[in-house]
Amino acid sequence: MVSVDEELTRLRKENELLRAQLALYQQSQQSSVGAATVAAPAAATKVLEKPALVKQAAVDGGIIWPKPGEAFWERSPRTSPMPLQGGAADAPPVERDANPMHIIHITAEMAPIAKVGGLGDVVTGLAKAALARGHFVTVMLPFYECLPKDQIEGLKHECDIEVPKGYRWDGEIRVGPLKTSVYWGRVQGCPVYLVKPADDTNCNIFRGGRIYGGSYNEMEAYLYFCRACLEYLSVSQQNPHVLQLHDWHAAAASMLYWDVYNPTGVNRTRLMLTIHNLDNTGETRQDEFFFTGVPGENFATIDKALDERTIGHNPERLNLMKGGIVYCNAITTVSPTYATEVLNGGAAGWLRSTFARPELRSKFHGILNGIDCEEWNPATDALLPANFDADRPAGKALCKEFLQKGLGLEVDPRKPLVAVVSRLVPQKGIHLIKAALLRTVEKGGQFVLLGSGHSDPAFRQLADGQFKDHPNCRLKIMYSERLAHMIYAAADVVVVPSMFEPCGLTQMIALRYGAVPLVRRTGGLADTVFDVDGPAAGPAQPRNGFVFDGSDDGALHGALDRALTLYNTQPARWAALQQDNMRLDVSWGKSAKSYVDVYRSISA
Repeated sequence: MVSVDEELTRLRKENELLRAQLALYQQSQQSSVGAATVAAPAAATKVLEKPALVKQAAVDGGIIWPKPGEAFWERSPRTSPMPLQGGAADAPPVERDANPMHIIHITAEMAPIAKVGGLGDVVTGLAKAALARGHFVTVMLPFYECLPKDQIEGLKHECDIEVPKGYRWDGEIRVGPLKTSVYWGRVQGCPVYLVKPADDTNCNIFRGGRIYGGSYNEMEAYLYFCRACLEYLSVSQQNPHVLQLHDWHAAAASMLYWDVYNPTGVNRTRLMLTIHNLDNTGETRQDEFFFTGVPGENFATIDKALDERTIGHNPERLNLMKGGIVYCNAITTVSPTYATEVLNGGAAGWLRSTFARPELRSKFHGILNGIDCEEWNPATDALLPANFDADRPAGKALCKEFLQKGLGLEVDPRKPLVAVVSRLVPQKGIHLIKAALLRTVEKGGQFVLLGSGHSDPAFRQLADGQFKDHPNCRLKIMYSERLAHMIYAAADVVVVPSMFEPCGLTQMIALRYGAVPLVRRTGGLADTVFDVDGPAAGPAQPRNGFVFDGSDDGALHGALDRALTLYNTQPARWAALQQDNMRLDVSWGKSAKSYVDVYRSISA
């Protein structure tokens, strides 16, 4: 253990070095005033600040260095905030739309209070972006028992309503009223309605310690939720321009809306279904659909919601995603390439015959997601030990040192730090994540994994065996939003080797935090990452990362080797790449405008 005297001596020497470096830096800044500007790439004109200056900022900002074995991500990394002001830290002005619209989102997730995957991030990011453009936006969300109520501003009970619901009683299914409570509050400035059964002692819907996988029947819960949302809007006489339904959890609302609440089409409200992932489509029995109070037989035809895979079975089943596709006025998905893969490739799976119908193809749009640039901003992120941006990038080196110390890795700024932040499920390319781990360590780099899921046992085994206490590898089989922020800020490379990826937010966050993305070319990854060694492209396709096409280890190795070689042999080019990436617009600005265009097209 280091003694107090030894630590004081080290700090004195470091402080003397900091003062000398700061004096040299100030002299160079003064001598450069009035000098002629030499043409150079934007990022290359401001490569990295002196590392010592970063440490001076750290001393001034009061960094609390992690101790061995500490869960450092659970507390603040410094004694006081040290956000950057001005420059790239400032958000660009937001365009305001004329003739604002009333938009209501119906969703099972909303970040940060009810986040499991990217769905929650998208709902919050899009809602906030549309609000910023001047529209009236509200989110309707289940009032899960596990929601952190302290993160819901102004939470209050709005009213109680009677929601028609199907029940099983003495071997029969009957319809009766279920008293339902509606609450109101704000989440990150966005108005939210929260819906749950009023008597949650005798009804376990939305009870439990997590969003999914509670003690209740999820199909029953989300069918009830769809009916409850529509019933509340009817009772409160709200008539929004657009109801935006997210994934299968909310898709039944479109079927109920046209069958029960607006069968003649006289109300102005129109419906949009946003498909975040076709991996889960909401297959349900016809008798289960009766939990809505409406017989499932009403929708059990091929042109409506019948699941073709069950034709001839006893009983035949419904599919909620298909019903949403058929009944909604517009369908969107979360990237242009994924939309193409759905319509013309194999991404639609058994739904390809549904998407082959001309009247459905014509209302399908691919709109790229953005990220919430207030939430994900390295210049102001309070979870980082040092803030940075494209104009002042040196704080990233300190973030790397902080993570290396915190995770017990060898502290070496020269080693490339390769990271994966992901759910550990087959979609995410489990074998390729393992290949990236082994290759990175083999090539002398460091590898950090943060994630969990039903495919994580293999990584738990590696963490407890081959890579236990390894100086260049740390596998954190867990979920932590706080640690994710720190990893993005520290990483040199972020690997996203998905087998399919409707959009993906990881690669956009990596760009924002100066971590160069390495991705498999599919879905939204193909729309956002363009190979640094690829052909020259325009502003819409900046060469900002590394891309591979295959699904074997060799394909990943080729891209990863190129990334590590560039990092090790061309540090100035690497630094310029990082800084240029941090200047890219990955916000919701453009995407929100595209959504507004679709809103207007169906509500005109």
